[in-house]
Amino acid sequence: MGGLPRRPEPLCCRGSGFRTGRAASNDQGGTVLNRYDRPPPMAGEAEVKFLDGDFRVIRPGAFVRCAVTGVPIPLEELKYWDVELQEAYANPEAVLKRHAPAIRNQKSEIRNR
Repeated sequence: MGGLPRRPEPLCCRGSGFRTGRAASNDQGGTVLNRYDRPPPMAGEAEVKFLDGDFRVIRPGAFVRCAVTGVPIPLEELKYWDVELQEAYANPEAVLKRHAPAIRNQKSEIRNR
């Protein structure tokens, strides 16, 4: 048959017709994800290194624990942490509970000068 050369099929469409669903099995027995699929969330506590304005996941997991309250904080919702202490906080109130005594001590030292 003449004409244009046949283009290769994308991995998601190989085999006996187009497959639908979150993940399709390819001909080699593996799983092919489309670009909108995400791997399942990691279970358990993550180990995180807190940086200035960012953090790096050392050991994968779904959450970190608040250093003050102990509640799990999903990594997607993590907003408050201390770089020097390497601690995560669930909310601004937890930050104040941790740092308020130090702030009070600094103010009293300034007043005593």
